[in-house]
Amino acid sequence: ADEIARLMFTFDDLIYVDDSGIQKAMREIDQKDLALALKAGNEEVKEKMLRNLSERAREMITEEMEFMGPVRIRQVEEAQQKI
Repeated sequence: ADEIARLMFTFDDLIYVDDSGIQKAMREIDQKDLALALKAGNEEVKEKMLRNLSERAREMITEEMEFMGPVRIRQVEEAQQKI
């Protein structure tokens, strides 16, 4: 049951959320979790999330992803679940 509930709304489903919804959610999301979640995520989702950040925040997230180095897919999935 937990597995089904977890899969009902996936990280990739964020492309269907309107920009104002994304912007509201971004206020609550930890920047490190966001960087980790986007590191190996869907390009379409990554573009949508970054597009809804301020230029400064976008630069910080992009830098964080670059300096993060290789990450385990399990860590990415955990960060995506938090979001």
